[in-house]
Amino acid sequence: MKGPLRFIPYLRPMVWGGRRLGDKLGKRLPTQDVYGESWEISDHAQHRSMVASGPLAGQSLRQLMEKRGEDLLGKDVVACTTFPWLIKFLDARDWLSVQVHPDDVSVKRLWPGESGKTEAWFVLDAEPGSRIYAGLLPGVDEQALRKALAGGAIAECLHQFQPSAGDCLFLPAGTVHAVGGGVLMAEVQQTSDATFRLFDWNRKDSQGRSRTLHIEQALECIDWRLGPVHPIKAPIFSQSSQRDSPYCRQSLVNCPYFELEFLETSEPMPLGGSGRMQVLLAVQGKGSLETSEGTEELVAGQTLLLPADMPTVWCKPNPTLAILQSSPP
Repeated sequence: MKGPLRFIPYLRPMVWGGRRLGDKLGKRLPTQDVYGESWEISDHAQHRSMVASGPLAGQSLRQLMEKRGEDLLGKDVVACTTFPWLIKFLDARDWLSVQVHPDDVSVKRLWPGESGKTEAWFVLDAEPGSRIYAGLLPGVDEQALRKALAGGAIAECLHQFQPSAGDCLFLPAGTVHAVGGGVLMAEVQQTSDATFRLFDWNRKDSQGRSRTLHIEQALECIDWRLGPVHPIKAPIFSQSSQRDSPYCRQSLVNCPYFELEFLETSEPMPLGGSGRMQVLLAVQGKGSLETSEGTEELVAGQTLLLPADMPTVWCKPNPTLAILQSSPP
């Protein structure tokens, strides 16, 4: 694979979504519905991403995994039978339910056929009054959480804060979390759609129906050892930040499933060529990748996969470009 791979986004209407995936990130929203998720790269059974352009256009990520897995993933990751990450952009205009994801052990019992779901969020934009709930407050146990659920007061058990652009949240499987009120963000996660809802803010659809809750399953897969989750700040994401160098690299997450770094540059920089696959999510600015096959545009809201066997390419910002880079651990 000589060049980066660009995939066709898969847009998902969600009750808590909005229109900013189109307005802010340039996605072509198929209808006038509200959209909550853009699946950028997916090998999940619910949707297999298709290559959008280039010599491999029209092939699915599943086909590439089956036929050219080592070229795509690299020798250290080739044992994976499914592409290890599900890459998304999310528009939580309304409130995402209070939820929890199972880990690799509990998922086998609670949702056979799925994988565990550890994830990381990176906030691109947050409106005034928006909130993120991440982790239980100290001292909250199962009894206290059940009591709060019965009284509709679960928010009082959760650590919360007002997010801002550049906040990164690492959410290991088993972490209770929610978000909403106008938050636009990128997400890197294990390839899984296993979600158990604890509370949905008493929301009703147009027919007056509530969404299904999974209280017992959620309580069973909560990791009660996990406390409040605080954001990791990428301060240079702000336009007003002081920059001592035209280039910055900041580690955000290093876990058993992925490494996530924030990169920003106003000068050309090399990417890829290490024998390890990488996924680039452009989160601010614009630029291009100069490859042996030509030039690949990269602007905020776009995602590229750099296969493990791809040679080094040069990223040229115009005038600045900020990206999230996901790599195998």
